[in-house]
Amino acid sequence: MVPAEQEALLILTQLQFPHLAGQPLDISAIVKGGSDRHFYRIRQKSGSQSSMILMVYTLARRDNPKFVPATRRLAAAGVHVPEILAFDADKLCVWLQDLGADDLHSHAGDSWESRKAYYQSTLTEGAKIHNIEATNLSPDDLDELEPPFDEALYEWEQDYFLGHFVRNHLGRETTDADFTEAHQCLRKLRRTLAKVPRCLVHRDFQSQNVMLINGQAWLVDYQGLRPGLAEYDLASLLYDPYVTLTDTEREELLSYYISQRGINPKVCRERLHLCAAQRLMQALGAYANLSRNMGKPHFKQHIPAAVANLTAVCDLEADLQPLKSLFV
Repeated sequence: MVPAEQEALLILTQLQFPHLAGQPLDISAIVKGGSDRHFYRIRQKSGSQSSMILMVYTLARRDNPKFVPATRRLAAAGVHVPEILAFDADKLCVWLQDLGADDLHSHAGDSWESRKAYYQSTLTEGAKIHNIEATNLSPDDLDELEPPFDEALYEWEQDYFLGHFVRNHLGRETTDADFTEAHQCLRKLRRTLAKVPRCLVHRDFQSQNVMLINGQAWLVDYQGLRPGLAEYDLASLLYDPYVTLTDTEREELLSYYISQRGINPKVCRERLHLCAAQRLMQALGAYANLSRNMGKPHFKQHIPAAVANLTAVCDLEADLQPLKSLFV
């Protein structure tokens, strides 16, 4: 028996695609990630192999309505993203090309020789996004995107980390004098990052948001597309708490990315460490919030890996050492 809300979605789908009218359809929910959106796979019962994904979103998050314009922008830049098959802005529904269920994260246990090509393909897609400089975007372009990374947004991420992870999860009072040097470090970090020229960034460029088709990477969950630093995306992938990468593997991937874009290796590495600290703090805030307040306790299991990665990054840069007092 199909639940009533899913039956309604099937009827809506048949209205969008008249050739499916009267056809028996299967619908199955896809449960993944920490999003407030709902995803369904719809296929014909007649034995057809064709299927589509229906995304149903809400307006509770500011970035949800940005998914469609972000898809169109990335597709125009040649980035591998799902095709939009139909869109109903009033019903808050988007029908998309089905990219399958094979994501980069599901290969975490494969040999490095197998995984490396998948990561390189992912970085190739990321480089296409990062080659779009923010200065080349018009005001209308920027209106379709999420607000750019600036000092205020970096500070918001840091406060998210301090509130949800340091204070609520670890039980440490961040206003204590013991953390004065750490707060100075946070201030310097966000000001340093905010001064760097920006390009477009995915914003959540991690293994669960990379689908694989015939070994090629396709990106999803990019509704947070905005001007920012390429190294923030790099940090999301190379220091992904969902996956274990060795230092040697990270270096291989970083060298590949640098060769793809022809950028200064020294500058890229330095920015990567700073962005990794920023990104991992944001992730820890999210894991603590999702597990503690949003009814998604499974995110708690990723905290140890994120802490280990953040510790390693802080050990790579003397200027980041004071941050360790907050979480070690």
